[in-house]
Order: sequence, then structure tokens, then C-alpha cells
Amino acid sequence: MLSRAQVRDFDRRAITEFGLPAIVLMENAGRGAAELLLSLGVRGLVAICCYKGNNGGDGMVMARHLHNHDVSVAVHLFCKPEDLSGEAAVHWNVTNKMALAAQVWPEVDDGRLLAELAKAEWVVDALLGTGLEGPARPPLDRVITTINASSAHVFAVDIPSGLNADTGEPMGPTIRADHTATFVDIKTGFVNPVAHDWLGQVHIVDIGIVPNGAPASI
Repeated sequence: MLSRAQVRDFDRRAITEFGLPAIVLMENAGRGAAELLLSLGVRGLVAICCYKGNNGGDGMVMARHLHNHDVSVAVHLFCKPEDLSGEAAVHWNVTNKMALAAQVWPEVDDGRLLAELAKAEWVVDALLGTGLEGPARPPLDRVITTINASSAHVFAVDIPSGLNADTGEPMGPTIRADHTATFVDIKTGFVNPVAHDWLGQVHIVDIGIVPNGAPASI
């Protein structure tokens, strides 16, 4: 079980002590999440909603691997491409070079977004990760509300956006997931019964390294 601070320290140690570059961790996370989603069954379009940080980069890696398995994907980016973090920017460039379907939303039109998500069998929440410490800010608060209003199955990457990783409490608009693919181990807040309504079924995804050499547990 990992707290927000332990997740941050785990990433630091993986990079500085074990020499695994951040982009390799992102690749492992996104590939593992894609394999999990495939195992759950995908017959239609997967809409992958991304923001500017590592969580968004994980989603872009998912898009590539799903595409490689002949799954129809559409990436929705809710920030300017120039605002993406370094590793996420690399995968955004790959997304473009592979000519995957992608839309940038400089402004969010709730009705148009809902219409786009209505085309999808699955919506992937790759917006905000475990580092979130307060309510989602505009426009992500509206994106979260719109995802929840869609009829698609919802798959959260690492943690449903808006959920506090330490307490398991929603901090404002929060993704209500059917499945959550969490990396390395469950997060401290996941044991809070309140969190269950937001997490759906929780799956642990291996990213190539575990804390202190111990196996992940749930």
C-alpha cells in the first residue's frame, strides 16, 4: 500500500537508484494498462482523455498499444501540446506521427464533448494522478462531469481523477470508474469504503519494479 508521498519517493528511487528512465516507467505503465483493458474486452471505440502530466502520457502509451492490437482509439487532449510534461510530450509526438485520431480541446464545449464520448465503448480517464491535492480546476472539473455523464464504461489510469490518494475521499468532481488500473500497489485511500464507489474494480499493474523488492499486494 502506498501513500502519495511514497509514490513520489518510489518514482524518484526507480529513476535515480535503479536507473530506470521516467519514460521507460511510463511505457511500462501504459502498456500494462492497455493489456488490462484488452483483457476486459474491447469491441468498440476507446476514447482516451489526457491532460499534461504523467497520467496523460500513460494514456497516450495506451492509445498506441491499443491501436497496435487493432482497437479504434481517439485521444482527447485537454491542454495545449506545448504545456505537456517532457515524457508526455514525447508520446504525444509519437501519437501524431502514427496518425492516431486525436483532438486538442483549447476550450471545452460540454455538449460537443459528450457527443464525442457517446461514440465510445470505453472512456479512459488519464487526466489527473495521485499527486492531486485539491479539487480539479477548470476545465478538468467539467471534463470529469461530462465523462461521468457518458454511457461508456470508464477505465481510470492509476486513480480516478479527483480522488484523494491518501484519504480515498473525492475532492470535488471525481471520476466514477468501472475499473481502476493502479500502478505498483494500491494507494492508501483505496481501503476507505467511501472510495469503492469511485474506484470500481481495482487491478494492480506491474511497471517493471516494485518497492523494496517486495511483491505488490491488495
